[in-house]
Amino acid sequence: MRDRLTEAIKKSPADYTEIRIERRQSTIVQYRGKNMESAGSNTDVGGIARCLVKNGGWGTSTFNRMEDIDKHVKYAFECAKSLSRDDIKLAEVQPVIDETTYSFDEDFRNITLSQKKELLASYNDILLSHSDSIRDTMCVYGDRFVDYYYANSDGSYIHEERPHILCRISAIARKNGNVQPAGESIGVQKGFEAVRGMEDIAVKVAKRAEELLSAETVKGGTYTVLCNPDLAGVFIHEAFGHLSEADHVHENPKARELMVLGKEFGKPFLNVIDDGSVQGLRGSHKYDDEGVATRKNYLIKEGKLVGRLHSRETAQKMGEDLTGNARAITYRFAPIVRMTNTAIEPGNASFDDMISDIKLGVYACDSRGGQTMLENFTFTSGYAYMIRDGKIAEMVKDVVLGGNLFQTLQNIDAVGNDFKWLETAGGCGKGGQMPLPVSMGSPHIRIQDVPMGGR
Repeated sequence: MRDRLTEAIKKSPADYTEIRIERRQSTIVQYRGKNMESAGSNTDVGGIARCLVKNGGWGTSTFNRMEDIDKHVKYAFECAKSLSRDDIKLAEVQPVIDETTYSFDEDFRNITLSQKKELLASYNDILLSHSDSIRDTMCVYGDRFVDYYYANSDGSYIHEERPHILCRISAIARKNGNVQPAGESIGVQKGFEAVRGMEDIAVKVAKRAEELLSAETVKGGTYTVLCNPDLAGVFIHEAFGHLSEADHVHENPKARELMVLGKEFGKPFLNVIDDGSVQGLRGSHKYDDEGVATRKNYLIKEGKLVGRLHSRETAQKMGEDLTGNARAITYRFAPIVRMTNTAIEPGNASFDDMISDIKLGVYACDSRGGQTMLENFTFTSGYAYMIRDGKIAEMVKDVVLGGNLFQTLQNIDAVGNDFKWLETAGGCGKGGQMPLPVSMGSPHIRIQDVPMGGR
């Protein structure tokens, strides 16, 4: 493969050329209620040629036949040449030659489709048999193994094996017109062992959906809110991470005004990172889709904005360091600036310390979706509990947290010492590319003066 890609790049008349090829083997099994909706395997092979010319722009061409590479490099060059734009320059990066294989405890490619179906069916049966209140379920198993090849005219050649496996378990409880969902998922770069032993998770999901039926809607007001790591991780990804993507900052005057390096965003104990080099997480790769090594990047350090995420193009435009954040969901797309694994780093506070002095507050857990628009956000927690006199009290539902991102960051007055990476089946959308595998992480965090809708 290396010789074939190198030969095609040498023939290119473009100022810069890169080729990315993927061989994908995937499996999907899905249950809805008692019925299996789908089960099957698929193999997909394809690539993309991308060219850049002076006083032109980016040209791309995708293909599925390896014998057509030369033709599609030419197509990409012709597209690039036809564009009229400012001269695009790329930040320099040292060429790399690397081949990386992945070792498994239990290779999911060696597990039969029937075995995968049986395991998922057992989790689905646990949900359905929990109680009469569980009226619907959705269980999904998926795996994907990608043989990834990348080469460019700077002299880089990379072959990387990229596995992914996920399992989503969700239940819907109904009673007298009251409908309540609950769910859990696992998504990692590991073998089949990652999705075994989820029986307790299935029980927990069914039990939570049932408990939400009798939970009262939270009373509207302003509260001290304790966020569990799952909700805090989603918050920092959605509300802050997207604002740190440099293409968005560079192209949006309002974002440039908000995201000034050195600006104080929080207390000195607040540190936010994006790290695509953490082994085993959904957002991790050794290299991004421009051949740049991934790494740990600080976005907020000791409360101040210190960095943002870049492609080679945006790093050059803004005169900042490369971060390894040019990513594409498949070979059918050109890479754009995307997060990998975004997290709030651990602090020093214990859970007991954070909750003990809350007279009346809300313990908000997990996420069921949300919206962001620049610095404004709303998030709905998956479930929540009232906090009364420093103790976890009754479960509540319909907890919607909203506000201004920068004020909310300033109002984080405690960061826990119980950090965890969320090994969930998270996916991110941007620029028509979704779901891109990402991960999030956080300890518990405490936020003062959070406005909350309710009854």
